[in-house]
Formats: sequence, C-alpha cells, structure tokens
Amino acid sequence: MVQSLWNGAWIAALATGAVVIVLIVWAAIFHRKRRAKAELPPQVRYNLPIEMLYTLIPLVMVSVFFFFTARDSERLTHVSGNAPVKVKVEAYQWSWRFTTTVNGKTLPPVSGVPVSDYNKGPQLVLPTKTKVEFDLQSDDVIHSFWVPEFLFKRDVIPGLQQDDPGRKFEVTTLDRTGVFAGRCAELCGVDHSRMLFSVKLVPQAEFDQYIATQQAGSAQ
Repeated sequence: MVQSLWNGAWIAALATGAVVIVLIVWAAIFHRKRRAKAELPPQVRYNLPIEMLYTLIPLVMVSVFFFFTARDSERLTHVSGNAPVKVKVEAYQWSWRFTTTVNGKTLPPVSGVPVSDYNKGPQLVLPTKTKVEFDLQSDDVIHSFWVPEFLFKRDVIPGLQQDDPGRKFEVTTLDRTGVFAGRCAELCGVDHSRMLFSVKLVPQAEFDQYIATQQAGSAQ
C-alpha cells in the first residue's frame, strides 16, 4: 500500500514537472520578442479562461492527492487489536527495549546500549508474513521508531496514555527472511546516531523454536 502511494505520488509529480517544463519552453520560444518588431505585443489586463484553468487544475490535483493520502493514511494507522504478535517498544536515551507477547505469552525483554553497528544493537525477532502490533513508549524525550524495510515510521512521544492511538501501529512483516536495520529517526541527544537496532525475520517454525527457547530460559 505504501509503495503504491509512493509510486503514484512520484508519477504525478514527474508528470506535473514535465508539463510545467514544456509550458516554460513553449512560452520562451514562441513568445519571445522579435528583433524585427519594436512595438510591444498586445497588452491585456486578464484572460478569464486561462485564469480559471490555472486555478482549477491545481485544485483538482490537490484534491486527488488529498483523497488518496487520507484514504491510505486511515488504512495504515488502523490497529485491529487481534495481531498474534505484539511488541512493546520502549525507547530511551540511547537504545531500545523490546518486549514481545505471542498469543498472550510474554517473552523476556531484549534491551540494548548505544552502538555504531546495528548488528550489535538489540535484536527483535519476528516471523515473516505475520501481523504485528507495536506499542511505543518513551520516558525521556521524543524518539522515532523506524525500520526502512517496513516502509513505516512512527514518533515515540513521552506522556501518551495507554489508550492513545498515537502509541500504536500495526504492520504485516515482509515475506522474506533476513536481518534489517532499524534506527531512531528523531534527533534525541548526543548519542542519537548510535541508537540502532535490528529486526530479524525468520520462518514461523524457527520463530516458534525461538519462543520455546526464550520461555525455557526465563523459567530457569
């Protein structure tokens, strides 16, 4: 969905740019002053059809952009509440703490410290092609939870209550495995650039094994 909105916006922007460039070149070539003619061209105070045209066309363009943006934004920010995997994300200066709950069972939290390599930061393990609900929380300053591969970013704002819709969002993880970089996208202090983490996507069977290992470790 995000990719289609992004592609549509780029296509519309490039088409608009092309039309504007063509009009500028056309005006520069066909309406330049001829050396053989010293007199001024006909002077007019206004041209009602043209003025209506360049008023209505931008209005239509903005309306179309607004419609698709509002429609997709509502779908992107919708939280169903029935995601099988839920992750509490705690952002702090300058790292992250992830607490994963799977089908009502909470795993031990994963915490980190500031690092220069995202592979050395805290790692969040998730299954592929699975709906995941994120609950964002901060006790110090504004951070921003961003995994570029998820095509989604959300500010982590301190002071939001549990039922505040600004705390939660929901995504369906990618359909491929791998380790993906994550970072804070909001300048939050001296070690902001080292506030890195990673998300590891694994097949469901491997994720089930990971859950069993974590639960066994916490029981000891």
